[in-house]
Amino acid sequence: MSYTSILTETHGRVGLVRLNRPQAMNALNRDLLAELCQALADFDADDGIGAIVISGSEKAFAAGADIKAMAEASLVEMVRSSFVELFDGLRRVRKPVVAAVSGYALGGGCEIALACDLVVASETAKFGQPEVTIGVIPGAGGTQRLAHAIGKALAMEMVLNNRTLTAQEALHFGLVNRVTPVERFLDEALAMAAELAGRAPLAVRLGKEMVNKAYELPLNEALEAERRSFYMLFATQDQKEGMKAFIEKRKPEWKGR
Repeated sequence: MSYTSILTETHGRVGLVRLNRPQAMNALNRDLLAELCQALADFDADDGIGAIVISGSEKAFAAGADIKAMAEASLVEMVRSSFVELFDGLRRVRKPVVAAVSGYALGGGCEIALACDLVVASETAKFGQPEVTIGVIPGAGGTQRLAHAIGKALAMEMVLNNRTLTAQEALHFGLVNRVTPVERFLDEALAMAAELAGRAPLAVRLGKEMVNKAYELPLNEALEAERRSFYMLFATQDQKEGMKAFIEKRKPEWKGR
């Protein structure tokens, strides 16, 4: 497809989506989010892709929502626009998604990173939810995913008092997986995604789903779901191949079946 606000590439079995509104520090508007969701859905449906990376530029992953586009909007207009609902496109992706974050990841940008499965940050990355400074709150998962990721006390400070986290602070508090020099953040994210894409596809998909269940279900229900998924994988060819390869001391050849 031809996009106006994003760029897409493939790197082997990894799909890359770059947010591309440099004149606005990749501020999120409805068009960008709609294109992002479409690109993610296309990569998710492509059997040749095993993992996805979302990135911005070195200066900005995404510096929040496009405030000019919503400053005068009414409640009804915001509901009709389904602006926040577009973020749900990330939740529907079954393959692992890695955020490659450099520079500002604020507001909706931080919420996109939070919705990804893993985060690689450059040393210049800054994470924040500054919505309170313009009279609103995060509306696309910021209050919820942030509290799960870093705990109530720090989430409260970020949401209520506009505290930002540096890359090293984000690593310390468990918001990101790795911190790299600026010149390597995207390569590191692509390498991580390539590793994920090289693993048993069904096991990776169910593993992602079950970790997310830990935040969505009571413990007993989540444990039961995990148990069912574990047993289910014994009906796959990949389970037989993986265990046979382990016994034979060779690299498995995954089929995704």
